Parts: sequence; C-alpha cells; structure tokens
Amino acid sequence: MSLTATQGEGARRLPRLSGDWPLIVPMGLLFIGFFCGPLVLLLWVSFHNDQNMEVTGVAMWARFLGDPFYWNVVLDTVMLGVKTVALTVVLGFCTGVIYLSCGPRVRSLMLFAIVLPLLLSVVVRTFAWIVILGNEGLVNWAVMSLGLSAAPLRLLQTELGLVISLAQIELPLMLLPLLSVMARIDPNILDASHALGASRWRTMFRVILPLSVPGLIAGSLLVFASSTAAFISQSVIGGGRLIYMPLVIWQQALVVYDWPFAAVVSIALLVTVLGILTLISALGRLART
Repeated sequence: MSLTATQGEGARRLPRLSGDWPLIVPMGLLFIGFFCGPLVLLLWVSFHNDQNMEVTGVAMWARFLGDPFYWNVVLDTVMLGVKTVALTVVLGFCTGVIYLSCGPRVRSLMLFAIVLPLLLSVVVRTFAWIVILGNEGLVNWAVMSLGLSAAPLRLLQTELGLVISLAQIELPLMLLPLLSVMARIDPNILDASHALGASRWRTMFRVILPLSVPGLIAGSLLVFASSTAAFISQSVIGGGRLIYMPLVIWQQALVVYDWPFAAVVSIALLVTVLGILTLISALGRLART
C-alpha cells in the first residue's frame, strides 16, 4: 500500500517537474548569456600581450602581478571597503538600537528616511558631500565656529573624507537587512534580560548584538561590494590623489585604451571582492555557531 502511494506521488511529481523546464531553461540561458558570457570574454581579453589583441600570452598578468604599485592599489581598495564597512556597522547598529526602542509610527518614519536617499542619484549625493566637506563647507564652518581649528580642515581628496561620504551613501544598504533582522527579535527576550538584572548596555552587547549578526553580515557584504566599486565617489571625493582599482580600470580602458590590462585589473578586482565576501560570510557563520 505504501509502495503504491509512493509511486503515485512520484508520478504526480514528474509532470510538475517537466512542466517547470520551459521556465527554467530560458532563465538559465539568459543568465549564461548576460552574466557568464561577458566574464568569459573578459578573461579571454586579459590573455593578450598587446593593445590590438593580436598576440596571446600572459604578459599583462605578469605586468600586474610583478608591479608592487598595483599590489598597493589592491590593498588600498580592500582597506577602503573595510573602513567603510566598519563605520557603517557602528552607525547601523546604533540606529538599529534606536529603531527597537521606537513605536510603530516612528519606525515607519525611520524606514522612510532610510529609503529616501536611495531615490536620489549617487552622483547627486556625492556632489553634495563636496559642499559639506569643502573648505567653506558645513563641517569646516562648524569646526571654525566652535574654535576647534584656526584654519579649514582638509577633508576633500583624503581617505577620511572619502570614507565618511561612502559611509553615508552606503548606509541604507547596511540598515535595510539589519533592521529587518532586528525587527524580528522577540521583545520578551529583552524584557527577560532586564528582569534578570542586565543593564541596557549589557543587554545591547550580550543579547541584541548576537541576534543581529545575520543582518550585520548581509549588510557588510552589500556595503563592501558597493564601496570598493564606487567609481563615482572615489573619483569625485578622492580626486586624483587617491588611486583605487576602479580608477585604474577606467584609465586603462578609456584613456590609455589598453583593454587587455584593463581586463586583468577588472578580474583582479572581481576575485579580490569575492574573496573578501567569502571571508565575511565564513566569519558570520563562525559567529553564529
């Protein structure tokens, strides 16, 4: 009787599985054509020794791997992403704690304020930071008005100014997954922590923070991937003094027209970002166990 029932269930699954193939195959072909295809083409372009792509070889890879300058550029790009993630984690977690203590109406207003910057172009938000961080900007006006400095602080074309601007630009990518996780924290757990004598700080670091790790990991992945590839912000705020991998790619592809070397740097950026994202995911799994 059970064998007959099992066979009947299998027979019922087959038509449903076969009926899904007309939907799966086009999506798979679309993914291969528009995602995997360009990556394969990029890899093929990187294995050419000249700008006209007439001679194949590994000269461009040897040029990239053998020059300490490009290794420093890779390190600077990774550190830019790490510093931006660290700042957004602090700002995001503090905002999340405030979010938990608010009522439904205030939470809705906070979500609206978080999503609102995403409706503006990154270019607009980046140029707004030029006004804020400039010699006559809001930050220097406040610093000089308070008597903290006799001369304007140099914030543009510095890594500090770039990290600050990127943290604000990328903060919604941290907050959206983080708040969705923190909103599912059972309030009874927090009440139990307070009832057992834990202070607010102890509850925040021993209860809220561990339960928020999945949201922090998801936000860190998004912020790191976006900040390391933020060509507009890196170029406008950093200027020509700060050199990161997206700027090198742009220069080699559209200024020097050295497409093979631009392809090498692009693949190096992709591999580096994927490696760091894998490391962040692994650390997140260790933190949850």
